[in-house]
Amino acid sequence: MTAPNPTSPLTVACSGLREAFERAGYDADGVLTLLGEDAHAALGRSEPVPVRNASRDGGALGVLVRLFLLVDDCPESDVADAIAPLTVADAVAAGILSRSGSTVRTLLDIRPLDAGHGTRWIVSDPDGSMRAAETAPDHVLGVGQASLSLLRGTPTSPATSVLDVGTGCGVQAVHACGYAEQVTATDISPRSMDLAAATMALNNLDVELLHGSWFEPVAGRRFDRIVANPPFVVGRAEVQHSYRDSGLDLDGASALMIGRAPDHLTLGGTAAILASWVHVRGEDWRARVASWLPAHGIDAWVVERDVADPALYVGTWMRDGGLDPRDPDAAAVAQSWLDHFVAADVEGIGFGFVYLRRTDEPTDLLAEELTHGFSDPLGNESIEYFARLDWLREHDILDSVLTVDPNTALERVYLPGEEGWAEVAVRVHRGNGPQWQHDIDELGAALLAGLRPDGLPVGELVELLAAAHGEDAEELAVHAVTMMQGLVRHGLVVPAR
Repeated sequence: MTAPNPTSPLTVACSGLREAFERAGYDADGVLTLLGEDAHAALGRSEPVPVRNASRDGGALGVLVRLFLLVDDCPESDVADAIAPLTVADAVAAGILSRSGSTVRTLLDIRPLDAGHGTRWIVSDPDGSMRAAETAPDHVLGVGQASLSLLRGTPTSPATSVLDVGTGCGVQAVHACGYAEQVTATDISPRSMDLAAATMALNNLDVELLHGSWFEPVAGRRFDRIVANPPFVVGRAEVQHSYRDSGLDLDGASALMIGRAPDHLTLGGTAAILASWVHVRGEDWRARVASWLPAHGIDAWVVERDVADPALYVGTWMRDGGLDPRDPDAAAVAQSWLDHFVAADVEGIGFGFVYLRRTDEPTDLLAEELTHGFSDPLGNESIEYFARLDWLREHDILDSVLTVDPNTALERVYLPGEEGWAEVAVRVHRGNGPQWQHDIDELGAALLAGLRPDGLPVGELVELLAAAHGEDAEELAVHAVTMMQGLVRHGLVVPAR
């Protein structure tokens, strides 16, 4: 497989651009300071007028904001000063700018991003959010909501080697450079490879870029971590836009990624993958995802963050591709798409994160819905989840001393009844991370109340509880083990020592 040309006019031009950006303060903090919170929020909402007003007297930084973020036509003389030492002529030759009379316009979206390791500049195609533009078949997506979600959902614990499958403009690979010694990125799109190479050159990062489909460029190789924001749009087996369409039917792209990733992980290595799966009438989506995994050697945590009905799903992705649902040709595309869902008995399309870890144990899968809101990132939580799973494999609950995590709260829910307030639910709620909730009963609450860091093992507490309430100790122990396993998995209860 081939790598991009490191001496192409675009990558060479990036060294001059970096100098200009650093001189002007075109970084994440600089843009926020120039625009102020209100105009910066308008930038995120794709409202150019407040941004244009706030940047008008911003000197070279204001010019760069209007040029690369608003896709404005800018006076060539202003741009020449702002991008020096790169010349306008060299920027045009490199495919960065186009010239029309005395004005120039960017052909690329180049924006600063701080994902936790300082500002990095990301090079992509303009998305039409600030200036109307057609979405080309080989369009290279920039910093979108999916890529930002994966950034927050990726573990950042140190890794020797990281593979970014379907790198696009290189957002995940850039992020990986902050925690990994070696980063490899692949993509089937030649334009993605060119823009990813520009992103790496602009940031002076050493990333191995390999052109090819899925895992083909790294056949036979293994990595400590795999990250992937693949073309996971669920639909027909065709490609209209390479950044979102895989050419595989329905959720075939997710099935391929999840099924093949284990073959490229080192023992103990992890993967963080954005994925979609269909909800088929009469089937459990969890069983569908489980069928993509091998029977041995993988721990999997699958988190469904959202489910869309087919009509909403199709409409959203139609607009993403620049199609107006009111146009007759676009309406025909939508009709064909929805007919395909009907033929496959698709009732909904789920979306979320898939976390994998390669082991030498039988495959363990937890697939669950986490559609409520929470603010803590999932990435490092996934590493903690796998550590808790290891503990469960190595210890007997009844012989262990456990304690309630300090972030766990006991909640009782009451509703009006015939004789005043009537208790209808008892649950424990983790106040941080994914904020899991577990419904329990009164005996479960009493058992949790007895957990102490220097207390008795769970088995002895169960015997005392059974004697106090006239329960069968063996039967109560079975229920206690089941409850505790779930609470330990989710971090509401932790080993005391």
